[in-house]
Amino acid sequence: MLTNIFDSHAHYHDERFDEDRAAVLTSLPDKGVVGLVNCGTDVPSSEESRALAEAYPFVWFAAGVHPEDCGDKPLSDLEKIRDLTAHEKCVAVGEIGLDFYWPEPDRDVQRVFFEKQLALANEVGLPVIIHDREAHGPTMELLRKYRPKGVLHCFSGSVETMKEAVELGLYIGLGGAVTFKNARKAVGVAKAVPEDRLLLETDCPYMAPTPFRGKRNDSSLIAFSAQFIAELRGVEAQALVNRCTENTLRLFSKIK
Repeated sequence: MLTNIFDSHAHYHDERFDEDRAAVLTSLPDKGVVGLVNCGTDVPSSEESRALAEAYPFVWFAAGVHPEDCGDKPLSDLEKIRDLTAHEKCVAVGEIGLDFYWPEPDRDVQRVFFEKQLALANEVGLPVIIHDREAHGPTMELLRKYRPKGVLHCFSGSVETMKEAVELGLYIGLGGAVTFKNARKAVGVAKAVPEDRLLLETDCPYMAPTPFRGKRNDSSLIAFSAQFIAELRGVEAQALVNRCTENTLRLFSKIK
């Protein structure tokens, strides 16, 4: 069994955990999981993430407004996000970014929220957790402008984009999607990303790795993604997990 697993991106506030949230979370340490970052997507879920971090010693949280959730939110919500970042267990501003896969929310609205949260993260001295879907060019443009610390989670870009992100000092988050049959780009990135810039994640309850694709994901299943990535890179899976946990702790430096 793999140990020392740190899930750098989870959503245990999601309704798919409503019936057994406590049981799932309580079971994780016995399955090799030493920590996780629960990511909010708006003010209520960021507050729920704070509550989880307060309830479980191995849980930390991030606070932010997700691009899919910004369409009907007032910019004043970002003051509430700012307040949450002062919490001792808030380790990042996130999940934030751009998502141009769907026609809504309006792209200009997304850009405003993303840019203001990048500025906020720099002001409070926290890294960012970035969602980038079908928006690689605009995302990289703003990252070049603000140069935050942070991670591009569930990375879906090219090897070339990955290299530029790493040159900007960013980390690359990979999870279950890299195990999917059509994941040619992700496989290329998994092979090429520098070992000191790779983070492991679930994005649970979404993106369960093969052979659990389509089922509810949880942090224990990182073991399957880690084994797959380790084989791609020609390294031992436990060594990969250890290095990724080290990277996670370096990025999220508030974790003690």
